[in-house]
Amino acid sequence: MEWLAKKAVQAQAQARNLPSPCISVCTMELAFGQCRGCLRTLDEIGAWSTLDDEGKRAVWARIEQRARAASPATGDPA
Repeated sequence: MEWLAKKAVQAQAQARNLPSPCISVCTMELAFGQCRGCLRTLDEIGAWSTLDDEGKRAVWARIEQRARAASPATGDPA
C-alpha cells in the first residue's frame, strides 16, 4: 500500500481539483469498513463529489495514514 500513500502525498500537494482516489477496485472490506482499492469509507465515497478541496485533502490525508498503516515495515513492493 506504500504506492497509495505516495499517491496521497502527491494529491494533497495539488492546489485545486484534487483527483478521486478511486482505482476501480470497488470492494468493501467489511472488517475495516473501507474499500479495498482506495481505502475510503462509504461515507467518504458518498461525500466525495460534494467536498471542497480542503475536504478532499482531508480524505487523502486519512487514506495516506491508512495506507502507511497497512504497509509492512519494510515497505510495499508494489
